[in-house]
Amino acid sequence: MGEPPGEKPVADRHTAGSAAKKPETDGTAEKPAAAASAARAVAPAATESSAAAPSATPAPAAPAGDPAAASTPAAPTEPAAVPTDAAAASPAPVAPAAADAPAADGDRSPQAPQGGQQQGGDRPQQPQQRQGKKGRRGRDKQRQSGDQQRDDRPTIPCTGILDVLPDGFGFLRTSGFSQGDRDVYVSLSQIRRFGLRRGDMVAGQVREPKENEKYSALLKIDTVNGVDPDTARKRPVFEQLTPLFPEERLRLETDEHDTAARIMDLLCPIGKGQRGLITSPPKAGKTTILKKLANSIATNNPEVDLFVLLVDERPEEVTDMERSVKGTVVASTFDQPSENHVQVTELVLDRVKRLVEMGHDVVVLLDSITRMARAFNLNTPASGRILSGGVDSTALYPPKKFFGAARNIEGGGSLTILATALVETGSRMDEVIFEEFKGTGNMEIRLDRKLADKRIFPAIDIDTTGTRKEELLMEPAEAAAVWKLRGVLHSLDPAAAIELLIKKIRETKNNAEFLSALAKNAR
Repeated sequence: MGEPPGEKPVADRHTAGSAAKKPETDGTAEKPAAAASAARAVAPAATESSAAAPSATPAPAAPAGDPAAASTPAAPTEPAAVPTDAAAASPAPVAPAAADAPAADGDRSPQAPQGGQQQGGDRPQQPQQRQGKKGRRGRDKQRQSGDQQRDDRPTIPCTGILDVLPDGFGFLRTSGFSQGDRDVYVSLSQIRRFGLRRGDMVAGQVREPKENEKYSALLKIDTVNGVDPDTARKRPVFEQLTPLFPEERLRLETDEHDTAARIMDLLCPIGKGQRGLITSPPKAGKTTILKKLANSIATNNPEVDLFVLLVDERPEEVTDMERSVKGTVVASTFDQPSENHVQVTELVLDRVKRLVEMGHDVVVLLDSITRMARAFNLNTPASGRILSGGVDSTALYPPKKFFGAARNIEGGGSLTILATALVETGSRMDEVIFEEFKGTGNMEIRLDRKLADKRIFPAIDIDTTGTRKEELLMEPAEAAAVWKLRGVLHSLDPAAAIELLIKKIRETKNNAEFLSALAKNAR
């Protein structure tokens, strides 16, 4: 069908107008497209080109009210280029922020682009995250290297006695048996791995404490009780060892002038594994007897490990004992709390048990078991059953456990405990404690206050002093001579008996000569 004659020239005019303007429109659209592609490829280059493009090229949009621009075919291309050009010409582009990300120390939450910035800001965010992770990894490496430097610091050799706490971990007591600032921490895993027990002498390597730590820490264990840790794991348990009567004698006689040691050698011989009780009133010379026993045992039996435990004693007596005894002196003086008395006592007991498990012969001289029982009576939780004198019924179990540990072990090793007990103090509690321990020993030395008041030393009561199964420690001839001697002395007054014995002993050079002379006179 034919078209209206008036419309065809209009269409031709629009087509001709579009063809005349086409080269200018195409050239204008290519410049924003090139700027957009450059912005996607390189962020800094896109910023510079997009900033220069609007000033060099006029706006591609046709003037308002031009009907030819609305019907031209190139019009759909311009709206797609305008947002891209706007993103490139944005005054706050995302690309420079990504370049500045390392300066923000790995900022992982930059501002999200809006509008036309979304398309041009997606890709620069990836280098920003990678740079943040690299920075974080670098800081982690620095921290790890710092920790490694602290762990690689030189270690210090250390030796101490292990004290295991109720929580399972422990400390090496490096300054004796009491707590100190230089103690070394031992973890629960180390105690389980090496089979450590309370009282072990542990030697190893120690690192210094860190900034937030109070104690040094044990890093490596070299020896346990002087042997390899693997060998120490195979040792027996003390409570499973078989106790026997003492069979090997501990000689006390050292020289002819040591009257007290010679008298004790005759009347109450001491063997390895003896459990002896030295009963003494105040000011009867028990401390002097202990010192003579310690020096005699250390002189005649150097293979024995000697310990002197002083509980609730005077500080000056501790100093005197340390200077006059060749052995290990462990003390908790009366000015220290009862908790310290208990802790020291228990640790000494565990220490000597570990030595006996290794086959050693150990001698412990305790002064006194009465004060030890008093300390446990103060620290034991109340059971509700109070004995006469205010003694809790459960408070005497730990002292009995300590005193009862003395024994001669079948197959090697022994633990000898000689403890003093106070009597005639005027305290009902002391009397109750003595009655509880009265029949537990197999050797007893009784000191007489009346003899001490007459200045007769040693003030030993001959009739009540003696040793059970003494024939196991003496030769048959010696035992027969001692029994005859007792028969003679028993008929005399205690003061006259001890004075006669002291006189006859001083007339001879040794006990063998004294017994020979006694046998000749008996014939």
